[in-house]
Amino acid sequence: MSKKSPWLVAYGPDPDAETRVITFPHAGGSASFFRHWAQHLGPGFALQSVQYPGRENRLAEPLVPSMGQLAQGVAEALADGSGDARETVFFGHSMGAAVAYETLRLLEARGSSPVTRLCVSGRELRAVAEPAAHGVPGARDDEQLMASMTRLGGTRSAVLDDPDLREMVLGIVRNDYLLIDTYRPDPGAAPLRAEVLALTGDRDPQVDLGRIDAWASVTTGAYARHVFPGGHFYLTDHAPGLLRLVTGGQAAG
Repeated sequence: MSKKSPWLVAYGPDPDAETRVITFPHAGGSASFFRHWAQHLGPGFALQSVQYPGRENRLAEPLVPSMGQLAQGVAEALADGSGDARETVFFGHSMGAAVAYETLRLLEARGSSPVTRLCVSGRELRAVAEPAAHGVPGARDDEQLMASMTRLGGTRSAVLDDPDLREMVLGIVRNDYLLIDTYRPDPGAAPLRAEVLALTGDRDPQVDLGRIDAWASVTTGAYARHVFPGGHFYLTDHAPGLLRLVTGGQAAG
């Protein structure tokens, strides 16, 4: 990018490669979750990860409380002042899948978009709320948050065992869970032009394999899906194969 943005963190040796992969983290996640992907991308690919406010290098910034505000922030960072028209692939995991989808909707509504493929991972298009969020969605308490995080397996137990780290992490996760619990995709939204690839683990407790193909309805372009062995964070064990799919078969082994 010609203008550095706090919304994007670059990883890997070639930030100016001809094609870029932009990743969108899960609830409670941060840009560095995807740092190791740089070693699995072949020549010609740059890796950038979205950094949501309130974590890592943006820790002092307030958390974003709604999907609309979050997607708008990312879209503006990608569209304003960068002059970057490289072919781009979006990859979003869990909450990040919804953020990536809503961001791409905003970019396409502005006109032409360099994003040719949207990869949505570990999330149904219209996810069913967990029992703790039934009725009028509200912020989950600590026990509900820790139970969900343990069930999904995305946070190391050492983090939750440390009182200071736990307080910080739970504050971020509580915000993100409320954001995603209150998010509803617009059923009347214009379809995307980019192709869509849906990805999930075969034992993900948050994804019903019978509903994952609803993602096909959001695009006039091509649609495909791939199921990997594993749970909600299947991607930590399958980075090379996953990236071959994400990049259209061109990632390194």
